Amino acid sequence: MTQLRYPNICEGKFIRRINRFLAEVLIDGRKTMCHVKNTGRLKELLTDGAVVYLEKSSDPMRKTGYSLISVKKGSRIVNIDSQAPNKVFCEGLVEGKIKLPGFDQVSCIKQESTYGTSRFDFYIENGSRKAYVEVKGVTLETEGIAKFPDAPTQRGVKHIYELTDAKKSGFDAYIVFIIQMNNIKYFTPNDATHREFGEALRFAAENGVGVIALECDVWPDCIELNGKECAVLL
Repeated sequence: MTQLRYPNICEGKFIRRINRFLAEVLIDGRKTMCHVKNTGRLKELLTDGAVVYLEKSSDPMRKTGYSLISVKKGSRIVNIDSQAPNKVFCEGLVEGKIKLPGFDQVSCIKQESTYGTSRFDFYIENGSRKAYVEVKGVTLETEGIAKFPDAPTQRGVKHIYELTDAKKSGFDAYIVFIIQMNNIKYFTPNDATHREFGEALRFAAENGVGVIALECDVWPDCIELNGKECAVLL
């Protein structure tokens, strides 16, 4: 399966978050500043004393020597690297391990492609079929149910409506949620946090936009699509 592997991983304990980009952790008994590879809230993950996994940088010019990659939550390890979902999705398309409806084979893949006033994560082609794809990483889980978003996202709402417009204009369109953990019962929009996002997602699905959720296995040094497509309840 498609995977993203991190070198030089070590374990630490979370102390506190300084801001969106920085956190203080305990590594080998020493307080250390690290870069957080996700600007989301992550309040249910980054709790006092939580076991975290960090990648040690080989760049001596970096301000911080470590990047926070994943967090242990109960029996799960949750990858929080916001760049990981696009990477594993792209590799899955290239390797033919992700097959979107109508795109068993992909002849063209472009990242960061513009349609209207939005820039979508991917534009793909299969012969005469053309599609825009938006990828969302999911780190929020409650009682085995994966949810998105963990904070209001007007940008996300805008992207959904723009994808719907692309579908109406003759393109295929997909929203793919990469669930950055395993053993998930199903995926659903987080209406309690941002009802407008859920409404937009349901509207998109009703108008032909594909909504797909793919689960990952996660280890301290690796995230890998495990081949499981989760049920999506809208």
